[in-house]
Amino acid sequence: MLTNYKNALLDVRRMAEADRMAVESGISGIMLMENAGAAVAREIKRRWPVCPVVVLCGPGNNGGDGFVAARYLVAAGWPVRIGLLGARYALKGDAAHHAGLWKGAVEPLSPALLEGAGLVVDALFGAGLARAIEGVARETLIAADKRGISIVAVDVPSGVMGDTGADMGAVAADLTVTFFRKKPGHLLLPGRRLCGETVVADIDIPDSVLARIIPDTFENVPGLWHELLPHPSMDTNKYARGHALIYGGYPMTGAARLAARAAARAGAGYTTVACPEAAFPIYAAALENIVVRPVSSPDDFKDILSDNRISAVLIGPGAGVKEETRRLVTDSLTGGRPVVLDADALTVFQRDAAALKQAITSPCVMTPHEGEFSRVFDFGGDKLSRARAAAKYTNAVMVLKGSDTVIAAPDGRAIINSNAPAILATAGSGDVLSGIIAGLLAQGMEAFPAAAAAVWLHSEAASLFGYGLIASDLPDVLPKIFSRLF
Repeated sequence: MLTNYKNALLDVRRMAEADRMAVESGISGIMLMENAGAAVAREIKRRWPVCPVVVLCGPGNNGGDGFVAARYLVAAGWPVRIGLLGARYALKGDAAHHAGLWKGAVEPLSPALLEGAGLVVDALFGAGLARAIEGVARETLIAADKRGISIVAVDVPSGVMGDTGADMGAVAADLTVTFFRKKPGHLLLPGRRLCGETVVADIDIPDSVLARIIPDTFENVPGLWHELLPHPSMDTNKYARGHALIYGGYPMTGAARLAARAAARAGAGYTTVACPEAAFPIYAAALENIVVRPVSSPDDFKDILSDNRISAVLIGPGAGVKEETRRLVTDSLTGGRPVVLDADALTVFQRDAAALKQAITSPCVMTPHEGEFSRVFDFGGDKLSRARAAAKYTNAVMVLKGSDTVIAAPDGRAIINSNAPAILATAGSGDVLSGIIAGLLAQGMEAFPAAAAAVWLHSEAASLFGYGLIASDLPDVLPKIFSRLF
């Protein structure tokens, strides 16, 4: 897993390394910039009819890309004006070279440039910007936005942090053209929203540089984990396909029922719900394909855990924030089998991350949303950094949920999900996700790829179902997704 770098995400430092190694291999920086600007012009011509274009150029290499794009557009018959932030003579290196090839006027950056413009190219600042946009640069971008002029961003919209997706005063682009590989900021919110459509252009950096850079962050696609998905053989049986155990809470029974159905649909050959005796009739009536076992105490649950045929455990959905839940968690984590902790199973460790860390002695996947995460952990920084820090601290896989879910492994690898539709924001969808993870773990899939696969499958099922989705629809769509993958 993660040895194919096709969907690698490169932070700003690694992207700079890729540029440097490409130059070492014999491709000049001037040619890389030529290819980048040509790609921007090419993507513009594919999407817009000929119209007046204003290219906003910054004082660095991003601005150099803008000069090249302007030159290619003019050659194709587009009317182009260039506005430069700073003085032309102050440009250096490759950017100065390409500015020298521009035969037209270079005007001071100003909102006045936008008069009559049909398209704006934002080549002001790239992904490495470390401060907020201000002054005439921001004024000009805001003016373009207010006038409803389409904006094409070079690398990232100026003001979007390439490593984190943070907004430092950016204006949303309709199209972002980046180069070689995406950056985390193209997928993490709010960066993903601000980028609009994102196109990755080939500028002749050889893929071989990735083996030296060794990326540790990836976009979540089936190619990362497809070969690891469980696929039943002809001679298998229900227990060989995995036995998932879900603890079902009471009186909130819906969450665990959703999770149990999801685990079964994800392929677990045998799924059991253990629940308080008072809830037994509810679970038994609702789950005709799931075994339901009543428990009267944590000791009863511990007895169920002693069954060696159980291959994965899920605790949390509807379990209740109480001491009994905490004991169920600690008992589950001592058995050596993989455990999924969601919702209440995490909240019972509020402000006590050290105890949670100590309890984790088995393979573990945690699936908090932002609120649950902040109750347990006090790691600061961006979403990717926080997920990584928690995974390393607990030695567990962290699934920090949201429209830009991050899946982080204890060793520092991380995957960012990008296929989640807005309709997934519905009650119970997180319970379904935890059930899918449990179902894949029960079949022997390792924690990190199982979590990544589950997040993608969950999102893909929502997209396939479409508008009107409720959480209970998701498990029944999974077979259609699997049929496409196998």
